[in-house]
Amino acid sequence: MSGHSKWSTIKRKKGAQDAKRSKIFSRIIKEINIAVREGGNDPEGNPRLRLAIANAKGANMPKDNIQRAISKAGDKNAANFQEVTYEGYANDGVAIYVECLTDNVQRTVANIRSYFNKHNGKLETKGALSFLFDRKGVFTIPEKTFREKSMDEDEFLMEVIDAGAEETESEDEFLTIYTAMEDFGSMAKKLEELGIEAENAELQRIPKTTVKLDKEAAQKVLKLIDTFEDDDDAQNVFHNLEFTEELMQEM
Repeated sequence: MSGHSKWSTIKRKKGAQDAKRSKIFSRIIKEINIAVREGGNDPEGNPRLRLAIANAKGANMPKDNIQRAISKAGDKNAANFQEVTYEGYANDGVAIYVECLTDNVQRTVANIRSYFNKHNGKLETKGALSFLFDRKGVFTIPEKTFREKSMDEDEFLMEVIDAGAEETESEDEFLTIYTAMEDFGSMAKKLEELGIEAENAELQRIPKTTVKLDKEAAQKVLKLIDTFEDDDDAQNVFHNLEFTEELMQEM
């Protein structure tokens, strides 16, 4: 469990420290666009839109911005985004999985390939690296939220275990819940029933094993990861680089 925990803790802290708030909002707006096009603009009848709105609130996105994104997504002239994924290897065999939302697939694949090539990596065919990751539902919940409901942690854990929680981890006043991919919806529904808002809820690709590198080699991989994350089309970047204590201090 510790490997999962370290991955999610780093991901959460990195997101919290990201100064490019406009980039975060842009990603959320794209997710709202996809959600509205798939299931309409009513959150009550559209679970994906409800989740996108919840994540927007978790990122402190203003309510007016959220509503504007929903309205704009219903415009027939709005950009039509597609979900695409890319897999490849960085230096020293570190696997990287990039999830994108794009309105121009040719542009996106050209950019992704160029990033791999520039950093001595290699873009692989779709599905080539899927065996290296487990796809899990990951819910990040501030512990104060269930305490405010007068629920102690044990009581809350019993509720989420019934809804499909496989593992949980408590750290830095946050509780992280892991579910199988197929239990993601039932967990989201359970949290709604309990009146608990997750700060973030998403499907993540959790590495089954990690690759440990020395500091210099690891920093080269991190530079490539940052390049992917800076691309406007990239929504999520997953990898199996092991975060040593030395690397964590650097970050």
